[in-house]
Amino acid sequence: MSRKAKVRTKSILSKIFCSLIYIVLFMPIAVVVVNSFNATTSKPYLTWKGFTFDWYVKLFENQSLLTSFGNTMIIALVTTVLSTIIGTLGAIGMYKYKFKGKGIIDGLLYIPVVIPEIVMGISLLTVFAKVSIPRGMLTLIIAHITFCVPYVIFNVRARLSGYDISIEEASMDLGANRIRTFWEITLPVLRPGITAGALLAFTLSIDDVIISYFVNGNTMTYPLQVMASIKSGVAPDVNALSALILAGTIIFVVLTQGNLFKKKKQ
Repeated sequence: MSRKAKVRTKSILSKIFCSLIYIVLFMPIAVVVVNSFNATTSKPYLTWKGFTFDWYVKLFENQSLLTSFGNTMIIALVTTVLSTIIGTLGAIGMYKYKFKGKGIIDGLLYIPVVIPEIVMGISLLTVFAKVSIPRGMLTLIIAHITFCVPYVIFNVRARLSGYDISIEEASMDLGANRIRTFWEITLPVLRPGITAGALLAFTLSIDDVIISYFVNGNTMTYPLQVMASIKSGVAPDVNALSALILAGTIIFVVLTQGNLFKKKKQ
């Protein structure tokens, strides 16, 4: 076989391999979207009976599903804001100051990341029971902040690894106080890491099932609502809401990536 033929064969095989990877990744998503237009009304809602938009209409009549999605968004937004603030301040403090036990605290940050979620859920449930905090929205927010803060710290600290602290010293030498220096010097430099940490915290919060199951009480979230409906088959209105969430995510990614592309082009 000639060299040209070998290169062509490798190119074809690589394309086939990449196509298989994309099929495995996106086929389940495609099934959810397609099934949201399925006209079937019989469980387990898997047999194709025709094309319809009825499930998107019925979605807004399903109050329990909408309520669970609303709870999820509230929890995710509050968790994102609080975990981003705590994580950013924690990362800056860990970077700037030296104190006894810093290495131990630094190592402990990895525990919420690597520990199995079921262990984390049981631990949080035990703590809430010991301090007599009723399970519900509050415990869900506290639990989500607990496992989201380390991810924010890691992202911000990665940004700090190339940070020149002498910029802050120069700012204060020119008359700016610490607060103004933080808002006009430190924060803009750390913004990419803070943004990445906030997006990751939002994604982790909106997607969590296991920890939320242990601490939710009577507050139902969207992932838990979907899990509860699995026994009888996921209804197409759940698929419809999932498709709308997917569409919103795609629009957000396109807009943000489009802005980044324009900035790079300029």
